[in-house]
Amino acid sequence: MSLETHYGELAALATAFFWTVTALSFEFASKRVGSLAVNMIRLSLALVLLALFTFISRGMFLPLDATPFAWFWLGLSGLIGLVLGDYFLFKAYAIISSRIAMLFMTTVPPMTALIGWLLLGEKMTLLHIFGMFLTVGGIFLAIFSRPENGKRIRLTYPMKGILFALIGAAGQAGGLVLSKYGMGDYNAFAASHIRIIAAVIGYALIIILLKKGSLIRNAVNDRKGMRAIALGSVFGPFLGISFSLLAVKYTETGIAATIMAIVPILIIPPSIVLFKQRFTWLEIVGAFISVAGVVLMFL
Repeated sequence: MSLETHYGELAALATAFFWTVTALSFEFASKRVGSLAVNMIRLSLALVLLALFTFISRGMFLPLDATPFAWFWLGLSGLIGLVLGDYFLFKAYAIISSRIAMLFMTTVPPMTALIGWLLLGEKMTLLHIFGMFLTVGGIFLAIFSRPENGKRIRLTYPMKGILFALIGAAGQAGGLVLSKYGMGDYNAFAASHIRIIAAVIGYALIIILLKKGSLIRNAVNDRKGMRAIALGSVFGPFLGISFSLLAVKYTETGIAATIMAIVPILIIPPSIVLFKQRFTWLEIVGAFISVAGVVLMFL
């Protein structure tokens, strides 16, 4: 087996690491300055980073070589994934923490696979399907725990946070499939640029309509919040989104989404170190099961 034949899977695995960093950063920032401000600022920073990167790599600040077809579908994917999906995901961060919110993002693979099957006619092998369910099952097992009083294993979190996380997952899945449909053979970083342009316009309209400009001013004056947003912006909208598009470009969307769904496992160690969270044996078992599922994606 050659790694050269698994560019998509490797890009998805890198995306999972990037999103672990960005989830922790944006959880901290969202609690300090609010999800709307975090989204607007982090996408604006990413817009600048992508403009500089594409100028160096492609000789243009803006993706002016994209077709109207690409602009429409990538723009729509940006509104669905980055505006609708990320807004509610970040709201969930502040309510149920990034670690628990990312649990519900494990619903993205089946959602993505279903949408990819309906819209793109994609197919998956039985081994890939088994790996997908094994990974998702391991992630769920890692988050669920048995109460000390011996009652049945269950998950009890604020319904509002759960609902926001599920809306975020639906937005991520829809945005991912639309991205692949609109990107085709187009440059992945330039495609990310289009998505973020659309998202910045979307958030700007929301801020203007809701008259929330003061949130942005207050966030900019919060040094700790801005440092967290800056860190998350590099690993999220810049590297994370771009590598996620590379992933769906070179492999099936369902496979890419499944590998990227291991973030709840990767986030356990830093959560223990940074937030002093406790973990159980179920989380350890779930981690091994999820890794086994990811391995199947490479076979």
